[in-house]
Amino acid sequence: MRVERASKPLRIGNCSGFYGDRLAAMREMLEGAQEGQALDVLTGDYLAELTMLILGRDTMKDPSLGYARTFVRQLEDCLGLALEKGVKIVGNAGGLNPAGLADKVREVATGLGLDAKVAHVEGDDLRALSFDGALTANAYLGGFGIAAALRQGADIVVTGRVTDASLVVGPAVAHFGWTPTSYDELAGAVVAGHVLECGTQATGGNFSGFRRLPRTGRPLGFPLAEIAADGSCVVTKQDGTGGAVTIDTVTAQLVYEIQTTRYLNPDVVADLASVRLAQAGPDRVAISGVTGEAPPERLKVCVNTLGGFRNSLELVLTGLDIDAKAAWVREQLEPSLTAASVSWTRTALPGADADTEEGASCLLRCTALDPEAGPVGKAFTGPAVELALASYPGFTMTAPPGPPTPYGVYRAEYVDRSAVTHTVVHADGSREVIADPTDFSSPDTEDGLRPSPYPAPTDSLTRRVPLGTFVHARSGDKGGDANLGLWVAHDGPDGPDKYDERVTWLAKFMSPRKVRELIPEARDLDVEVYLLPHLGAVNVLIRGLLGEGVAASTRFDPQAKGLGEWVRSRLVHIQEDLT
Repeated sequence: MRVERASKPLRIGNCSGFYGDRLAAMREMLEGAQEGQALDVLTGDYLAELTMLILGRDTMKDPSLGYARTFVRQLEDCLGLALEKGVKIVGNAGGLNPAGLADKVREVATGLGLDAKVAHVEGDDLRALSFDGALTANAYLGGFGIAAALRQGADIVVTGRVTDASLVVGPAVAHFGWTPTSYDELAGAVVAGHVLECGTQATGGNFSGFRRLPRTGRPLGFPLAEIAADGSCVVTKQDGTGGAVTIDTVTAQLVYEIQTTRYLNPDVVADLASVRLAQAGPDRVAISGVTGEAPPERLKVCVNTLGGFRNSLELVLTGLDIDAKAAWVREQLEPSLTAASVSWTRTALPGADADTEEGASCLLRCTALDPEAGPVGKAFTGPAVELALASYPGFTMTAPPGPPTPYGVYRAEYVDRSAVTHTVVHADGSREVIADPTDFSSPDTEDGLRPSPYPAPTDSLTRRVPLGTFVHARSGDKGGDANLGLWVAHDGPDGPDKYDERVTWLAKFMSPRKVRELIPEARDLDVEVYLLPHLGAVNVLIRGLLGEGVAASTRFDPQAKGLGEWVRSRLVHIQEDLT
């Protein structure tokens, strides 16, 4: 990353949004970087809260593991191509063992007869601080360590638990020479990184407007950003790839798994309410206007503990008397169950006179959790099996009972920066400690909170239609909380004609009280609604909907991935002139 290139935009792409994403994506991005579209940096995001737990369990079996092994397979296939094209590769695939992954990458390079300069970033692993019950404990680091490695000539930089956006912030800092107080520029890079981090979610993946995406028969293209020296960028994708880059597909990723309008990162706090989007051409969306302020004083830590063991049974109920069948089998089973937590859920009742057996059936699911394996092992499955000939008519299960499995519990902790030594190990083996910022801010967590009552005109004549008539959604998890982003579509049949009025209506409509009506499971939970007017969006945070997080949740949808689509399907009263 040479200084003389600093005036030119930085072209940075993504080839992985999670551990298990499309293996071919790294090669696709490298081969697609033709003349005039060459990449400078290719990033890969492999980590999530659940992934850290999975990697923690890997290290319990083999201490030399703890990293994303798919990254190694991608480099075995593509390292020569990346070096030939001069594309730097930056990934957080190091997980719990970035040094081990760096050694493995060097081994791969040697085996391929290649000279690759490999650096890694460490210091995030805080298990030595002995958080209560911690299987893993990792601080979220910023991007300045990655920047230092690139400035020293690294071809590949692997990290542990940096923030997802840091994978983009680091290369941008190295390229443009930003300082720790370049807050607006850093905030722009954080927003670009947030758009890229989940791969094809920015090009039409998991997008509620999927029916209007072009049907090319090609896989969705992975996104890239052309970042300018002022932190603004254009999000796009490579020519000839599937999907689309529109204001709505980019908004879908911007509102994904955020909390308030202040997006806290180790290097900067980005104001999401300042983000402006504009369609700058086919498959090109410009992001501008992003402002930032000094970072928070303390660092967030992802702590995973072993919560205990879980097991589940799924019973099929068919035909008539569904409620009575469910009640009877519960009466028979519950006296025998000794697990600390037992929950029951049932899918929707089948329609009358179904013309298939499956259409005449629904599922009754029983999930048990306990600190010990015994109560969710045969003590849980045995009584159910014994009822095979002694319960409701048509008794059957979707699968034979399995053994108990361990589950983890995620929680966030916060530590002083002095507890963390953010360190880069350069390709030559030298070590560099990254200095902490010296200025900090304490962002107002209520900034952007929806006012109540909301200042808007009284509704006129209304129609009862699905909320998704002109509202898109994207939902997900933040630990035990559910995040629901809703925004007014730009790609609807009416285009921009009614856009401003619809944005006002959505902001007025989505009160915490209305959220609890639409999502009855949230009736007793804390609900926060934040306004993102420049995106035509609201962000809803439902505290505790997912219990202790994805690995421990007994919900049908433990990561709240489908929550937004359910809410879009709910019938609501919308002003007649807006539909």
